[in-house]
Formats: sequence, C-alpha cells, structure tokens
Amino acid sequence: MRKKGCILIFLLFFILAAEVVLPSEAHAVPAFARQTGMACSTCHFQHFPALNAFGRVFKAGGYTMIGGQSMVEGDMLSLPSVLNASMVLKVRYQKTSGDDTSSETNKGEFQFPDEASLFLGGRIGEHIGFAYEMGLNGEGTDNFTSFKMPFVYDVAGTKVSVIPFNTDSLGASFGFELLNTSAVRNIRTIEHRKDISAQQYIGTATPAEGIAFVASNNMGFMNYSLWAPSHTAKDIGPVSQYIRVAATPTFAGWDLGGGVQWWGGTTSLGTADAAGLSAGNHKTHAWAIDAQAQGVVMALPLGVYVTYGNAEKSKTGEPENVFNSNSNDETAWAIVGELGVLPNRLTATLGYRSGDTGEASDNKDNALVVGVLYQVAQNVRLELNHSLYSGNYYDLPANNEDANGDQLTTLMLFTAF
Repeated sequence: MRKKGCILIFLLFFILAAEVVLPSEAHAVPAFARQTGMACSTCHFQHFPALNAFGRVFKAGGYTMIGGQSMVEGDMLSLPSVLNASMVLKVRYQKTSGDDTSSETNKGEFQFPDEASLFLGGRIGEHIGFAYEMGLNGEGTDNFTSFKMPFVYDVAGTKVSVIPFNTDSLGASFGFELLNTSAVRNIRTIEHRKDISAQQYIGTATPAEGIAFVASNNMGFMNYSLWAPSHTAKDIGPVSQYIRVAATPTFAGWDLGGGVQWWGGTTSLGTADAAGLSAGNHKTHAWAIDAQAQGVVMALPLGVYVTYGNAEKSKTGEPENVFNSNSNDETAWAIVGELGVLPNRLTATLGYRSGDTGEASDNKDNALVVGVLYQVAQNVRLELNHSLYSGNYYDLPANNEDANGDQLTTLMLFTAF
C-alpha cells in the first residue's frame, strides 16, 4: 500500500504540473566565473551544477572561453594571466530511521566535510582547456582526484574534441557529458543521486581513466571513449568502450535533451586499483536511456528528468561485471521534477525511483524522494532531502528496515568559492 500511495502522490504532482504548462522563454564553478567575468547563473539552470544551454556551450568549448581577465598572448600562446582556482566544500548531516544504535547514521551523523576539494580549471591555450580536482579530505595519499584536458577544434560548425581524463569515482561518462540527468555522478539536481538517477543506481560511477573522442554542436553530441575502470592501476591491457549519443534541441521555449549510453567490453588490469578492483579481467556491460526538459511553467522554472538503466548480470565462467555481480540484470527507472518556487532562490523537488537489485529474490528496491533547496548566494546553497524506501529488498535480514531504517534525511551546506 505504501508503494502505491507513493506512486499516486508522484503522479498527481506531475499531472498538476502538466495542466499549467505554458511554454515560454527560460530565463560555474567560480574558477570559470573568474575567467569569463560572468555570474554563475549564466551557465547553470536554477542552481549549480545543473547546466543550461549556454553552460553546455562553455563546457563543449573545453573551458576556453574568456572575457573577465587579462591575457598572456604570444606566438602559439593564449592563456589567462592568473591560474583560476575554487574551493568546493560539502558539509552534511544525515539521519536514517533504524533502531540499530551501532549505525552512525541511525544516531545522526555530522559529516564535516563530506567532501572538500581544490578545483583548478580554465584555458590553457586557444584550443585547450583543463579541469583538475584535488581532494582535501585527508584520506589516503592520492590527491589527483580527477582531471581532464580537452583539445577542441571547430570543424564545419561542429566542435571536435579529444579529451584525456582520469577520475576516482565519476565513471566513464566523466570524459564528456552535458545533460543534467546524473548520467555523470557530479551533475545532479539534488544530493540523493541513487534515488533520482537510474545510471547512479546501477553503479556506473566507478573509477575511470581513458580518452574521449567527441563531436558536439547546439543540436547534440556524441562521445566515444576508450577507458578502464581504474584510477591508479598500472599495466592496463585491452580496454573497455563507452558510447554516448544525445540530442539537445529546443522546442516552444523549452530546452530539451535525451539520449542513450552504452558501456561494453572487458578491461585487463595488470595491477590492482587502489579503489578495490583486483588485477585481472573485468567486464563493463551496461546501458541507459535518459531525457530532460527545462523550461518555465507560469513564470516558474521547471526541470523534469527521466532515466532508465540496465547493468548486465555476471555470467558463470566469464569475468565479473564491474557494475553488477549478481545473477540477474540490475535495472532501474527514475523520474524527478524540480520547480523553482522562488526563481533562482528556492526550489522544490519530487522524485521516484523503481529499482531491481538483480538478486534472485527480495530484489525490489524503490524510493520516493522530496527535497528543498535554498540558494543563499549563487555559489552557496542549503539543501534538505528526504527519501522513503520500500520493496521486498528491505525484507532481507541484512537490510531489515527496523534495524537499518527505511528513510534517509540529509541536510547539506554546499559551497564553492
């Protein structure tokens, strides 16, 4: 009954939204804001890190756009006179509803910081940019958290890019992604990423290193990547493939997007990865489809995001699938809407995810999530998420809802400066 009630509430929200839709015109991290001389809201829809159409253009251009700074120019040289940096900080309080007092989150856990990093990025040359994140949490010795260096050239109105990349946890899609559907882990509308995104639920946010080959214009983009599910491993043999195709048209004032993702192949690692992947062969088999619509409803900005994902089961006699070690396919679909109750200041979110863990039984894992986000400033926000979980997955002793809880509440301060 609880599941049916959750679905009914969710459908009612979107039916009411659909009844009042009147198509009309829709109204960076600070390192990029400093380089371009533009406000964060120039590139982001409702709030960071979600991108609008202009933000996609900036990102597709390899972070090379300038305008806010003096330049050092010379023969085959064009870069800002300063190195642009940002500090990114997330402070969270999380509480689950279980009665097992050995669980930190059941008692309420203050995470300060949940994430902290130094971000450097921007223009290296006329056709070259970079984005680098160094973790500051003090965990381990590897501070090369993520890095990419786009080489971008205009070819007949299309930007053609080659992007070497490396990340500890953002997945193969980190090489190049423009949609806000959480196709890549760090571009999401609210904090509870696995409750609003099928791609995140099926576990595509792995360590990843490789090279992305990209073509993009204002109608969409294509990304073909050769990659390995590793961040630190050495002696990498045959690698996996990642393909992303997406369209980004506009219609009746709405900024639309949709596409497919495919992960395939097998990677051979000669050494173990620090994140836990052993030496040997590892399959990377999954696929996903997603869509988004960003526009205005009765003068209020609205974003709607829909995803479906499938991680192939691991088969006897074959290397284990990095995304799914179970004997059945792991699947999920999710839909989430975010309404700007006070445009550019306060948003309200409602989402629903239906998941299948791939286990032989007790495999249904669903989530209803509500959220409120308040922007203290364009680069400082307070966020409250509450998720309610249901399904026979929580009948398992290891996941017993009485002990571990069937609800998760997160209060977060997220800032970049």
